[in-house]
Amino acid sequence: MGERKIVALGGGHGLYATLTAMRYLTRDVTAVVTVADDGGSSGRMRAELDVIPPGDLRMALAALMTAPAAVADLADDRDRARRVLWAEALQHRFRGRGALAGHPVGNLLLAGLSELVGDPVAALDELREIFDVDGRVLPMSLVPLDIEADVSGLESDPRISRCIRGQVAVATTPGKVRRVRLLPERPPSCEQALTAITEADLVVLGPGSWFSSVIPHVLVPEQLAALRRSRAAKVLVVNLAPEPGETPGFSVERHLHVLHAHADAFRVDHVVVDSASVPAGREREYLERAAALFGATLHVGDLAVPGKHVHDPEKLAQLIDSLYEGTWNLLSKTSP
Repeated sequence: MGERKIVALGGGHGLYATLTAMRYLTRDVTAVVTVADDGGSSGRMRAELDVIPPGDLRMALAALMTAPAAVADLADDRDRARRVLWAEALQHRFRGRGALAGHPVGNLLLAGLSELVGDPVAALDELREIFDVDGRVLPMSLVPLDIEADVSGLESDPRISRCIRGQVAVATTPGKVRRVRLLPERPPSCEQALTAITEADLVVLGPGSWFSSVIPHVLVPEQLAALRRSRAAKVLVVNLAPEPGETPGFSVERHLHVLHAHADAFRVDHVVVDSASVPAGREREYLERAAALFGATLHVGDLAVPGKHVHDPEKLAQLIDSLYEGTWNLLSKTSP
């Protein structure tokens, strides 16, 4: 029996943590990444070059390159140092004040290679081969997407909602996001991502920016259909804390209700939350009922890096391993 297959859905720093965690469990990890970023380097490149935003794709590749379990697999210290150096190079942002200022090297490399080979998936696969990376990075869609949100609290009448467009605008709004949608409304999916979901043994959604990195994955009709058909075990990892802009004041329970409101047919097996974010008692009982909306059982554990609102990848891997009675067999338990 070969390596079991894990697909991680998300974007940004949340997906980075998930990929690092899942690499403890298997070498066959596929990242399916949102492509709606319109800020910073990614925003500039999609506007100037008409490409899917490369930033979250670059971060996912770097996560697979430098996950402790991946680095530990390398033959010697020199190979490990070279891998880390190249990951740092991909993430490095040019300094200065000119046209290149703020662009990460990896964004330019991915955009240029995509132009050269004519396909962002082929470009990502080529980079994976060049850097000898286990796993795969795929875009959620092959066209750049926009996020549009209904936001309340921006008018004198709190009952009135305003439509806001753009991932950065949604993430930084002082109002309260009520609902999001993707533009185009029924975006084309990435066929390779659908195949990965179909063939997966485990699919993990979250954590991450709830309205811009998590919910979009259930708004692509073909991808949602693939998730519903897939026989993979499915795990939803909820954020450690509300995010300023997107989810201020949200309880863990509210995160689940909002996701369910966007895709009430979506089903998962397990909902995973950090124990510090949900005190024992009535609040946890409410959360169990919210998890049941997805047909899921609730699992609570110590998942955070001490003193930070960041998931500890090793703790997350261990908890998910425990859901399946240790059958995933952690590949590595310490960094090299």
